[in-house]
Amino acid sequence: MPMTLQVLYPISDGTTFDDAYYQSKHMALVDEHMGAHIESQVVTKGLAGGPDTPPGFHAVATFVFADQGALDATLAASGPVLADLPNFTNVAPQMLIGQTY
Repeated sequence: MPMTLQVLYPISDGTTFDDAYYQSKHMALVDEHMGAHIESQVVTKGLAGGPDTPPGFHAVATFVFADQGALDATLAASGPVLADLPNFTNVAPQMLIGQTY
């Protein structure tokens, strides 16, 4: 069954997020270290939480995997990607692992 990993970067007082670094350097690390196991990916930059409502997240990255084995392989290879977090944000990201249907 296909699996997903979502990485959410919530906005709160004092949080920072360097979108240019994230797009150019961090996602290149994702591709280098984890890309072989990822079927598809999309990153959503937070613009609003609804009409006239500020966004609740700087960004949400969604990765789709063929199965649990591919997700496990990606998580095992994620060390360099996780180590890069302080280079673009001071946010502790939230993660959601799920199944698609």
